[in-house]
Amino acid sequence: MGMYVNPDNSAFQRAVNSKIYVDKTGLIEEMNSLIDTEQCCICNSRPRRFGKSMTANMLTAYYSRGCGSRELFSGKNITHKEDFEKHLNKYDVIHFDVQWCRMDCGSAEQTVSYITKCVLEELKEEFQEVNLSEILSLGGALARIAQTTGRKFVIIIDEWDVLIRDDATNAKVQEEYINFLRGLFKGTEPTKFLHLAFLTGILPIKKVKTQSALNNFYEFSMLDAKTLAPYIGFTEEEVKALCEKYGQDFEKAKQWYDGYFLENIHVYNPNAIINLMLWGRFKSYWSLTGTYESILPLINMNFDGLKTAIIAMLSGASVEVKTTSFQNDMVTFRNKNDVLTALIHLGYLAYDQDLGTAFIPNEEIRIEFEEALEEVRWNELIDFQRASEELLEATLDLDGEMVAKEIEKIHSQFTSTIQYNDENSLSCVLAIAYLAAMEYYFMPIREFPTGKGFADYVFFPKTEYKEEMPILLVELKWNKKAETAIKQIKDKKYVQAISNYSGDILLVGISYDKKSKEHECVIEKYIL
Repeated sequence: MGMYVNPDNSAFQRAVNSKIYVDKTGLIEEMNSLIDTEQCCICNSRPRRFGKSMTANMLTAYYSRGCGSRELFSGKNITHKEDFEKHLNKYDVIHFDVQWCRMDCGSAEQTVSYITKCVLEELKEEFQEVNLSEILSLGGALARIAQTTGRKFVIIIDEWDVLIRDDATNAKVQEEYINFLRGLFKGTEPTKFLHLAFLTGILPIKKVKTQSALNNFYEFSMLDAKTLAPYIGFTEEEVKALCEKYGQDFEKAKQWYDGYFLENIHVYNPNAIINLMLWGRFKSYWSLTGTYESILPLINMNFDGLKTAIIAMLSGASVEVKTTSFQNDMVTFRNKNDVLTALIHLGYLAYDQDLGTAFIPNEEIRIEFEEALEEVRWNELIDFQRASEELLEATLDLDGEMVAKEIEKIHSQFTSTIQYNDENSLSCVLAIAYLAAMEYYFMPIREFPTGKGFADYVFFPKTEYKEEMPILLVELKWNKKAETAIKQIKDKKYVQAISNYSGDILLVGISYDKKSKEHECVIEKYIL
């Protein structure tokens, strides 16, 4: 049992001992099915504080022959699978955290040699019967051990992308690290000493140079989580159970921390949910893990359409994003799509794989964006915020004519960003127009179920503004009259779906005429 070779299970034991532990051992079944197959090399990227290290520690505790983990996994989901015993603590495991190693050795330049030295020393101690005295590379040592003893390895690398992400401009470091990875995973020889490889970090595999070293890896990311989607974060069912146990309002938790939608599964940031349950406060816990300063250089890049796209998303709208050109590093940005894709991997944006659109997932992240934008103080945002405040005031004053006039201007301004000319366009315009409402309201809920249909938008006031701000129930019409929208709200009794919410309700009908380009708006106060 060593620090890097055949570690113990103490790190995962710490997680299981915690006051809040959510069972994600189903991931082990996924990995067991890949051992000794052509798909045995996995790269699972996800944002910070989404459980990357815990996942690596869990796999280590399960596979490492350096410990006995039967009792630790007792009662967990994986124990109900038929191959649980087959793989439990049966493998030689190498597990290291690149970020920790970089910090411990003191520099990026020394990181690869430090990892190689430390792991080789432990391998010599573990496999004393194998002559490793002249071996200089980690890959060479593993090949010699496999050839001599027939024993193969499970390799688990946490924060695998640190050098790719943080030292992307250091050509020497990059070259050395790529060669290191190539020695572990590239070609025929590694297949002889590798049972399974699991890499976890924030970014997917870097394209171009690193791709040649890791092109045999199967990627699971925030763009395409595939079968690992339930293990990226907490699922809706898990959050509901925690809210019930700790007496928290699930619907409010959903507004604050939901929004990541992977393979039709709602995924929540585990760190935020755990902090909510422990301390009972709805707030942004994101800034405690890595402040908005990390995104300032990204959102301030001078790419065409980037600022208007961020304003649109800040308002609750989605924008189209093409993710294929992003090079999976933090220095190679060619256009706004690369910036938006980086923000998706960092967790600051969510991604709809079916529609190819990006959006701000929840209230927590919206707050982080607002704080970042206060730093950059874009003139575009300041001017737009002022116009949006006037629009909100006109809505509260039931001034439909003014609302229609302002929405018409915004529709024209953001057409290039939204890239639609239909009812969906009007929906996006509406979200953008009410940017100022985000101070008093949660992000608008689109297609709110009412029992007899779906209300296009519902704006619910934040708890502290419930007494002074009304609920806004909005219906949109394309090439029809605004009165038709109001009539639909009444005929289908949309208000009944929100009757449990206290406070006033405004019915807002907005229409757009494709030929004349004119907008209409009718606003009524709902009388109980």
